[in-house]
Amino acid sequence: MKNKVVIITGGTSGIGKALAFEFGKHGAYIIVTGRRIEKLDQTRAELEAAGITCLALSADVSIEENAEKMVEKVIHKFNRIDVLINNAGISMRALFEDVEIDVIKKVMDINFYGAVYTTKYCIPHIVKTKGSVVGISSIAGYRGLPARMAYSTSKFALQGFLEVLRTEMLYKGVHVLIACPWFTSSDIRKTALGADGHVQGESPRKEDKMMSAEECARRIYKGTVKRKKVLILTFQGKLLVFLNNMFPGFMDKIVYRQMAREPGAPFSVPD
Repeated sequence: MKNKVVIITGGTSGIGKALAFEFGKHGAYIIVTGRRIEKLDQTRAELEAAGITCLALSADVSIEENAEKMVEKVIHKFNRIDVLINNAGISMRALFEDVEIDVIKKVMDINFYGAVYTTKYCIPHIVKTKGSVVGISSIAGYRGLPARMAYSTSKFALQGFLEVLRTEMLYKGVHVLIACPWFTSSDIRKTALGADGHVQGESPRKEDKMMSAEECARRIYKGTVKRKKVLILTFQGKLLVFLNNMFPGFMDKIVYRQMAREPGAPFSVPD
């Protein structure tokens, strides 16, 4: 990745920020995007202090024009794009019958359409460099999670989009990776939206018991360098995907019970 130009959407926290440091320490030029100026400035300063060349751009990936202008700025400065990592994402926590439609739309706009918009404007440049498009999906893109309907739906859609892109790019030399972490320590649960769109504020899970964002980033970096097609992180994630394909009815009950155990879960196991 030395001297490669790498764009990371949502690169100011969690997995995105860890990816910026991981790719950057291997010599890549890093572009991070985000919506909050103060977090962008902080991330840029931290990356530069580590000796990483960084460009921090304010962009809301859910707005197509933002994606187009962001790519224009990257090309103006570096004249190439080697890797796009579609990482920007948001979660939610509410039952489908309770959640407002606007919340579903917001999650889809960021998690799915954000990746579509950014990839659309990056792909002509990535074709030229025979580079990589990476999508940070989730095990929730293989197995629907109760009270995470919009999140799971967006990840299913993202994986379908990336699989089509991978097939279309088969003879153009472009690498497409679908990376699916298990539960990873990050801010995504703290910023998850409730039924009416309010921010959850606190994670319902023990973040210190999860895979770190740094470990996740190391594995995704290796998967990108090796040009893997699919990366399912952790044995638990692989097992869940296998069991869900083989025994979907059984897994409905297992997943229901597991998610119902979360503190403050909006549903419970019937007596």
